[in-house]
Amino acid sequence: MAHKLIPMLIWTIWGSFLGAVFLMFLPAGRKNLIRWSALTIALIGLAISLKLYFAYDVVKGGYQFGNGEGYPWIPQFGIHFKVGVDGISLPLVVLTGIIALTGVLFSWNIEERVKEFFAFYFVLVGGVYGVFQSIDLFLLFVFYELAIIPKYFMIAIWGSTRKEYGAMKLVLYSFVGSAMVFIGMLALYYLAAAGALQGIGTFDLEKLATVNFPLSFQIWAFPLIFVGFGILAGMWPFHTWAPTGHVAAPTAASMLLAGVVMKLGAYGCLRVAIMLFPAGMNAMIFGVPGFWKWVFVVIATINILYGAMVALVQRDFKFVIGYSSVSHMGFVLLGLATLNVLGLQGAVMQMFSHGIVAGLLFAVVGRMVYERTHTRELNELGGLIKAMPFVGVVFIIGGLASMGLPGFSGFFAELLVLIGTWKTYPWLLILIGLGMVVTVVYTLRTIHKVFFGDLLGNMKKWEGLPPVTLPEKVASLVLIAVLVLVGLYPPIMLNMVEKSSKQFLEHVQQGVAMPITTAHFLNFEMSSNSDSSSRTNTETIKRSFAQ
Repeated sequence: MAHKLIPMLIWTIWGSFLGAVFLMFLPAGRKNLIRWSALTIALIGLAISLKLYFAYDVVKGGYQFGNGEGYPWIPQFGIHFKVGVDGISLPLVVLTGIIALTGVLFSWNIEERVKEFFAFYFVLVGGVYGVFQSIDLFLLFVFYELAIIPKYFMIAIWGSTRKEYGAMKLVLYSFVGSAMVFIGMLALYYLAAAGALQGIGTFDLEKLATVNFPLSFQIWAFPLIFVGFGILAGMWPFHTWAPTGHVAAPTAASMLLAGVVMKLGAYGCLRVAIMLFPAGMNAMIFGVPGFWKWVFVVIATINILYGAMVALVQRDFKFVIGYSSVSHMGFVLLGLATLNVLGLQGAVMQMFSHGIVAGLLFAVVGRMVYERTHTRELNELGGLIKAMPFVGVVFIIGGLASMGLPGFSGFFAELLVLIGTWKTYPWLLILIGLGMVVTVVYTLRTIHKVFFGDLLGNMKKWEGLPPVTLPEKVASLVLIAVLVLVGLYPPIMLNMVEKSSKQFLEHVQQGVAMPITTAHFLNFEMSSNSDSSSRTNTETIKRSFAQ
């Protein structure tokens, strides 16, 4: 059964790329044909993702629907087109499908260079699918870069509000992070080939995960790659590209940026930095055990508090949601840094939940409010609930989900992160709780100012606003339905994530207990069968720390 599904997994990637090429051959004047074609491409990707999701064997866990050892791409450098998904990446593949579909619906009004817009759109979507499915590190990096380039053009051409500045800032930050990741990639490739892999270079993540890198290498490689990916996740203090980019981007690009592109960064932190360098994350530095883990826990907490507080004082509707995303991504980073099952489960579910919430809120702000009222200033808005009741209800639901209200997916995600944090850093809950209170305050403040403030005074001001279109209603209801479904029945995702989280942490715990010296590493012999790889005992870490 798994063998028959292999082409389906790959076609989520290539279907998007080929779809972009197909759109470019359509006549520019056939705008409705282009829109319906784009919708069909997005639907195919989502349908494949959902079929794989419900076909996944939760009991077995691990990577499934893959293509074995992969297809040789640049075999002399050990680079293969190798894909697969597990219980961590598969929910994010589904998230990509959902956001891609609803983004097309919210872009139904695009009139300028329609086919070019959707072509860039699906190149970006294909890159995102590729990152979440790659089991080859070089392939993952290529897809990661492919997801960056279309962002620039989508913002610079179809954006607003200092769009050139926002596009350039986003790309520059992204490429700085990519350069950091690339340096770490090359270092681990050559070090692995020189040592444990005995001259055989590979970027295969499964094989690299069995390599016992020296502690001295992990200590600097871990933060280099974690920060490199973390920049795209909106990690403080490298977060400033995010609100600026979100505000400048057109609606569909904002949905993709906040909904899935920021998750690429968090996913890279987990799948590359933590998986390959667990001992580096927990190493004793300056006499502090788990030094880097503490550093990133503090940064994640700052993300939560800082993002919420800055959102509270914003006057621009879209900036509120932009800084809200920075705050919510702090929960993802915090969950990753706990290094326990509950925290990791919460981080993955928060990535999914925030992706849906952010997509919904940016759609309301960018498409349904701004493109009708032509303002995002909170002081200029007010009373919209009378003129746009559907929009008001949708934003209120999205706001409640963002606050983590029970019954929505965000509640269970944040609860798991909080419990995981309590097990490891209980004192941090005071600061995190403060951040959650501020989130409630800025959300209610925004709802009041935009939809209920000065109802009578603005009644005539908003007369004659264009009605909400059918595509917008359908897309809104789809996103709300997902939030409620996962919120009311968390096991639909939790069981899958839990199994893979446990498997992931088993590997991490083994890696924490087995760092070795560089001299030992270069003389180390590793069996070709990763299941029978020799492991050092916990005494080795003590000797390494002593050195």
